[in-house]
Amino acid sequence: MKKRWERRHILEAFVKGLMIFSLIVVAFSLGSILFTILIRGLPSLTWSMITQSPKGGFYMGKEGGVLNAIIGSLYLAGGGTLLALIISLPIALYLKTYLGDSKWGYYVRLSLDVLWGIPTIVYGAFGFTLMLAIGLRASLLAGIIVLALVELPIMVRAMDEVIRHMPADLEQAALALGSTKLEVALRVVTRQMLPGIITAILLAFGRGIGDAASVLFTAGYTDRIPTSLMSPTASLPLAVFFQLGTPYPEVQQRGYASALILTIIVLIISLGSRWASSRLSKYTVK
Repeated sequence: MKKRWERRHILEAFVKGLMIFSLIVVAFSLGSILFTILIRGLPSLTWSMITQSPKGGFYMGKEGGVLNAIIGSLYLAGGGTLLALIISLPIALYLKTYLGDSKWGYYVRLSLDVLWGIPTIVYGAFGFTLMLAIGLRASLLAGIIVLALVELPIMVRAMDEVIRHMPADLEQAALALGSTKLEVALRVVTRQMLPGIITAILLAFGRGIGDAASVLFTAGYTDRIPTSLMSPTASLPLAVFFQLGTPYPEVQQRGYASALILTIIVLIISLGSRWASSRLSKYTVK
């Protein structure tokens, strides 16, 4: 009995040590990434770089900035997130209200998990093939559509997990009062899952704004700010890629500065997600 007790405590100590070690590795990795970007990018992060588009010879070390990529990324991620939300919310409500934990519900969730795990370059290749089939050139619209496909499974599964943790008594009480399933979904479930909706939106937006592979073939790249849905669009991830790929040290430093801008945007989105969730959670039933 004593040996069994000792083995259990040794196993517990080992697992605890493994968890602490994993936490240290993750924290060290994050700190190293942020430290590298700050040290290399902060000296090149100027006001003109944020407020100006690339000028002639920008990728050879001359004047200009990445305003086109900043605005392009916001257009792409914002449009993709809005389109994904329009499709994702009805799917999440249908999963909860009509499929539940049924066999079909299991298959739908499994399909979404598979879609979540597909590399984004595959989405880009699919989008490029679709563009060739319908005669659509690289543009803001094509990038938005592909990013919406990338964000769709993320958004649906995030919403679905929030809905599944909703107190069952709320739904049963609404049904007992004579509400239809559709009314319950729109008036009860949606209100209850509002913090989860906001979190899912910002999570998907953060994924979309940081993705390069899916927009590489679909959105194209340009030094100009897009003026229509059919215009090619630059993005910050591709701006980082192109700047780091040049042989000019000054331009490479600007690449790290662009990466710093992208990191700051994602950090603001993450903090905003937590703030919005905490503010809206007080309006929900625990």
